Amino acid sequence: MSTLAGKTLFITGGTRGIGHAIGQRAARDGANVVIAAKTDAPHPKLPGTIHSAAEDMTKAGGKGLAIMVDVRDEAQVRAAVAKTVETFGGLDILVNNASAIQLTGTLETDMKRYDLMHQINTRGTYLCSQACLPHLLKAANPHILNLSPPLNMKEHWFASHVAYTMAKYGMSMCVLGMAGEFKGRVGVNALWPRTTIATSAIRMLMGEKGMATARKPEIMADAAHWILTQDAKVCTGNFFIDDEVMRRAGVDDLERYSVVPGAKLTPDFFV
Repeated sequence: MSTLAGKTLFITGGTRGIGHAIGQRAARDGANVVIAAKTDAPHPKLPGTIHSAAEDMTKAGGKGLAIMVDVRDEAQVRAAVAKTVETFGGLDILVNNASAIQLTGTLETDMKRYDLMHQINTRGTYLCSQACLPHLLKAANPHILNLSPPLNMKEHWFASHVAYTMAKYGMSMCVLGMAGEFKGRVGVNALWPRTTIATSAIRMLMGEKGMATARKPEIMADAAHWILTQDAKVCTGNFFIDDEVMRRAGVDDLERYSVVPGAKLTPDFFV
């Protein structure tokens, strides 16, 4: 399999950035792409809405569907999954992309932000997976892909931002557990970038200078496409890194993904 034509993807937080790029790559194959996110109306600081993103999917060659979803709300998640299946007749792929970030230490992280990161990252991933799995189990080659890092229980990855690391590792633990639980039936994998990716989050955290030393979201989209077209019965339980995936896919020249060709790239967290 090398195409996602006719497949239905449910992407959380796909209004912009990596989730949007993954959706567009699938849409170019002719996939149905559900944009399940919160931005229903234009945001003063962030580009795009669920509606403009869904239109982008349709323009790319697929069929886009916008559904306003807060992944913290169980009723909204289950209703969105039901709407997806009603509209497209099934569900093939879940991409758990929605995430919240705050890179602060223990004394600087208030509990409201701690709860937000854990509710969106860990709980949201678990909830969306639970809601989608009954339908994924009926699909021909079902996948869950979490945008989360490899599990590495070294102090270095926790000390500066323990709350965020715990929340992201929660997503990765879903991969570890669900890959085993549904082995041979659903492929469950993680994907994480080697370098920073030029998204609104990086612009907020690192400014334009940080954007200039990042790669484009397209590298994550192309890597995700390769993963999602593999045999789900055997491609599961992996913690993929984007550039390693691209090399496995036969792409050795990654310079095309750099925002500024030739720039020294900034390594991402957790790798």
